[in-house]
Amino acid sequence: MADVRTITAAELVERHRGLLRGNGTELALVDAREPTEFTQRHLLYAANLPPSHVGLEVAARIPRLGTPVVVCDDGGGQAAAVALELTVLGYTDTAVLDGGIDAWAAAGGELYSGINVPSKLFGELVEEHFGTPHVTASELAGWLADGRDLVVVDSRTRREFNRMSIPTGRSCPGGELVRRVGDLIDDGTTVVVNCAGRTRSIMGAQSLRSAGLPNAVYALKDGTMGWELAGLELEHGRDELAPEPSEAGRAQAAVAAQAVAERCGVRTIDRSQLDGWLADDGRTTYFMDVRTPEEFAAGHLPGATGAPGGQLVQATDEYLATRGARVVLADGDGIGATMTASWLVQMGWDACVLEPGWLDDAQLVESAADETAAAIRSRQPPLPYDPADAEVARAAMEAYLVWEVALPDQYARDDLVEFRFC
Repeated sequence: MADVRTITAAELVERHRGLLRGNGTELALVDAREPTEFTQRHLLYAANLPPSHVGLEVAARIPRLGTPVVVCDDGGGQAAAVALELTVLGYTDTAVLDGGIDAWAAAGGELYSGINVPSKLFGELVEEHFGTPHVTASELAGWLADGRDLVVVDSRTRREFNRMSIPTGRSCPGGELVRRVGDLIDDGTTVVVNCAGRTRSIMGAQSLRSAGLPNAVYALKDGTMGWELAGLELEHGRDELAPEPSEAGRAQAAVAAQAVAERCGVRTIDRSQLDGWLADDGRTTYFMDVRTPEEFAAGHLPGATGAPGGQLVQATDEYLATRGARVVLADGDGIGATMTASWLVQMGWDACVLEPGWLDDAQLVESAADETAAAIRSRQPPLPYDPADAEVARAAMEAYLVWEVALPDQYARDDLVEFRFC
């Protein structure tokens, strides 16, 4: 430990407060423990990065070697090991939290359980702030049985949709909702957005409402978990994807996204400004391609990371480890990028959109979908889906939903968190 610089909990609090004041600083907070330990209790903005994954993930998650990094654990020695490895890799401003997460708690700091907590907390606060309407599983089942004019759109990934889905639902990942939903509905059609639990249902439904969709829009309360808990049957193996928008649908979505951009202060930058930011070794810039994984693989700009818009908002701690960084989002027409950026801005990120028109660029490169985030997710404890014992599954889903709904109570005690709704 003698070779590793330390920082006290009080000093870390001041670092956090500096970020809230917008003083131009950055901070990457890393929790070096294994995922099962991390999910039990951790600091809110900590990125989970155990020693065995530093070499694979750190370049994407903390791309600038001069980023101030604070590493923590619970006294098991992992923080010192990760800090030393970061130093060997060339990171120049690395410290270990003295006393670890217990010292943070002793100083009055909040410790959170679960995964993707910043985003899940934000989703609960979005519902509270905007009054996002919801429909229960039993109510939706009744609407379907009555033949109500409605469309169910599933805002998860296509893989999750294929695994289990609400009857009649269509896959429409969250970042695609504003672009695609217009061609699925008529004037009187009710729109229901679902996910596995709560966050992506709420964020998807509120995205459509914030974009000015005149139809009735609801989040399915508790998603597929709520459907199962209500004793209803899910479907499996389906792959119905909401189609690409028509020319008229895309035009309407572009107008809606522009209105959101003006309301939330989402800026658009050109390629020269992006190139300048990426070359700036004094501040971190994340460059994210928020299209679908298939579109990203078919051709993207050099230096971009594949981060589908709905997943980026759902899992900011996986993609964006450095608080205070710039985030530039790109897609083909700017619609999904703008909607995603609007949520990141409200979460406190300095997010903007790369101007459209780059899809014909000769520099586009083909590749497999980004593997870093997939590797991160592969080592996360899974959400409580379908274990063999039905009673265990039910208890796990109920406990998960109770945990998620309770997150705002911790937020009310935490003076190091700030969101800005627009």
